[in-house]
Amino acid sequence: MKYLLVLSLAFFTSHSQAQDLVAFPEEALNDVFLTEDASEITLEAILDKHEGKTVFIDVWATWCRDCIKGMPKVKKIQSEFKDVEFVFLSLDKEEKSWKKGIKKYQLVGDHYYVSSGWKGSFSTTINLDWIPRYMVVDPSGKITVYRAVEADDARLEVALSGL
Repeated sequence: MKYLLVLSLAFFTSHSQAQDLVAFPEEALNDVFLTEDASEITLEAILDKHEGKTVFIDVWATWCRDCIKGMPKVKKIQSEFKDVEFVFLSLDKEEKSWKKGIKKYQLVGDHYYVSSGWKGSFSTTINLDWIPRYMVVDPSGKITVYRAVEADDARLEVALSGL
């Protein structure tokens, strides 16, 4: 019984710490993504590009039914929060699908391909277990919404309204 209690406590402690992530781990920051022109860029460089701005991150893929279902809601957020910068990180299986999806769904923002996929540093260090995954990074670089899987999650609006 004591062993079970210790194991449960360890699980819930590590789980709650993951939920409270306020900065990207170094491994995630150093992970390499691809730009639309096939140049390599790290997450750190992507975030540096948006330094001092509020950033809405949408981790998605064209094969993800929930991601596509959430796109109209993301576009609504874009229309309501014009000062927010939108970064789309694709977990598509192929670059070709990702690029076609950007055009097909008329996604406005910065687009990057997660070349390391689900098993890479970015995905594993942020405990990515579902997509879509929406995150908000405030102008100081702090993650204010770490894990939202619905684009109409009230926490997103609260974080974005705090501009």
